Amino acid sequence: MPTLDAETLRLLEWAAERPRGYRETIEVWRSSCPRLMIWEDAIADGLVSVRRGSVVLTPAGKALIVRG
Repeated sequence: MPTLDAETLRLLEWAAERPRGYRETIEVWRSSCPRLMIWEDAIADGLVSVRRGSVVLTPAGKALIVRG
């Protein structure tokens, strides 16, 4: 299970608040800074996925919110 940092937790909590579209998520969480690749890391770590244009937490992402 990936290490949970504060920014990743914020992303997961934000995504869990209500349904989020891919476009909205990218506008809020995409970064050109290599040190702040929260969205890209969350996808790579299997914490979130995109289904039919919506961003959803995976079971691993949901577990981190409970644990976090």
